[in-house]
Amino acid sequence: GTHIIMHLRVASATYLRQSACYYHSFRASDPYSVSRAPLRSAPRLATPPRPHRTTFGLSSGVQAPACWRRRCVTAAASGMASLTIERVPCLSDNYAWLLHEPASNVVAIVDPSESKPVVAALERSGLKLTHILNTHHHWDHTGGNEELKARFGATVIGPAADRDRIPGIDVALRDGERYSLGAAEFLTLDTPGHTRGHVTYYFPSAKAMFSGDTLFSLGCGRFFEGTPAQMQASLDKLRGLPQDTRVFCGHEYTAGNARFAVSVDPDNEFLREWKGRIDAARAKGLPTVPSLLEDELEANPFLRPNSPAIRKSLGIPASASSAEALGAIRAAKDKA
Repeated sequence: GTHIIMHLRVASATYLRQSACYYHSFRASDPYSVSRAPLRSAPRLATPPRPHRTTFGLSSGVQAPACWRRRCVTAAASGMASLTIERVPCLSDNYAWLLHEPASNVVAIVDPSESKPVVAALERSGLKLTHILNTHHHWDHTGGNEELKARFGATVIGPAADRDRIPGIDVALRDGERYSLGAAEFLTLDTPGHTRGHVTYYFPSAKAMFSGDTLFSLGCGRFFEGTPAQMQASLDKLRGLPQDTRVFCGHEYTAGNARFAVSVDPDNEFLREWKGRIDAARAKGLPTVPSLLEDELEANPFLRPNSPAIRKSLGIPASASSAEALGAIRAAKDKA
């Protein structure tokens, strides 16, 4: 089965959910930590994980904390090389993501806002950058491109539709094209709406999507260059990925997104519980990204434009299309 070693500390709601599917045990010393094992096997309490390191497996009997203490994730599918993912905070609220495929020693950074924190992360790990992946052209996702390319000779990869707006671009990918970082292959998905050339990078073996500013935890990007219909089509595309896909987005916007989500969907018990965890995490200065797509489908209003509760809250008529409803939800968020 797939096993993931995670060193992140995030407020992921699914790991906190008490449902018929999973067995949970909370450590009194850390209200954000949870162990789970599928009930199809005998659940067992495990000894608390060593500080800063926990193993999460999709096979039975392996514990997983909900909130991770460090920044790295290592995902290894059976018969495949592992992929380590490290969060690199940039600017005031951006996240770049440092990827390392150790079998080939391929190292990529997704959406480097600036070079300095990326160089620091590389030096801490003793790695040399080989690739730069950009989801779209905005400066807070490409600002580090040219300096990092000059310093390391890295290959810059970006969306074909934005090839004239991505600094230093070498490889322009189109919708449906695949690219390999060593043994880690990803699929390029066109997801316009925030910008006309926005893409999302999906790594099936790591169960990870890098969604830039298309899909946030409990939110989505503003429609700067696209239409509600384009964003609706993009979100539909991401909605169709496996529900255990982790969403690595480009910003720490979750607390504000959660406030808005609760305001338009106040009776969503799962959302209210998740918001409480998010607020507690942010009060401690902890990140809330990545999230799980499964959670987003249950609580993110931008993935639920057909929700009767949300439509009633915002006065959206039942006859409105999904795209029209999405546009109304986005307009309400912009005014919030």
